[in-house]
Amino acid sequence: MPSYEFYALTDTGRVRTNNEDAVAIHEAAGLVLLADGMGGYNAGEVAAAMAIDQVGAELARWLEAPEAQGASSAEVCERLDSCVEQANHAILGASLSNPQYEGMGTTLVAGIFRGSQLVLGHIGDSRCYRLRAGNLEQLTRDHSWLQEQIDAGLLTPEQAARTGMRNLVTRALGVEPVAPLEVNEFAVEPGDLYLLCSDGLTDLIPDDELAHLARQPLPLAEKARRMVALANALGGRDNISVVLAQASGPGPAADMRRGGIVARLLRGHP
Repeated sequence: MPSYEFYALTDTGRVRTNNEDAVAIHEAAGLVLLADGMGGYNAGEVAAAMAIDQVGAELARWLEAPEAQGASSAEVCERLDSCVEQANHAILGASLSNPQYEGMGTTLVAGIFRGSQLVLGHIGDSRCYRLRAGNLEQLTRDHSWLQEQIDAGLLTPEQAARTGMRNLVTRALGVEPVAPLEVNEFAVEPGDLYLLCSDGLTDLIPDDELAHLARQPLPLAEKARRMVALANALGGRDNISVVLAQASGPGPAADMRRGGIVARLLRGHP
């Protein structure tokens, strides 16, 4: 059964003045989170922080509770969906009751690593990739206007890469009373590397270059720094966030579940 190592990094980029991305790692719960906020001056930052804080606190508390240790994947999916629904209502409520937050929302990617299983939930166009045996595969499907055009055959991926309509999401937290979270389960193999990221990374770095960086035999912290540095070197037009989860070989998986909630929440500073 794999054990896991995690690392998260977020950066404002070269153009924006504030960071509307947020990331968190709850090591004891095997939970990683990434959000990319949108709307108004600083409002996106508020929405992303609310999503990360609320989903992280509630979900990590449940995952670490004794009664959750024997929970099925279906129960974990259900709890994830419930926590995200609560966060959606809170963000929408804040948006409706505070004029300065009007129209705010956020993407979210949530990964729950339990033994040899990953429960992955996402809404919006932030992504999760898996590097396995040297091959990088996108596990999430963007909830975006652009992806809909590709799915309908109206644009090729090459045409989509050149369009100026890259950032129109079709689902987000805090925008509608119901925010449909897409949840999938994946089997984890020893040696897998999982990459959660905001579009500030993927809009600038093509998948083949991202795969090259992911394959490098480097510590997770250095891999994350190189990914962020390359996105900045290519223009850094948006905030850039990366969460890495490395599955090692057989080991004492229980070690990562001991103790209370351990979380690192990063906003705006590497």
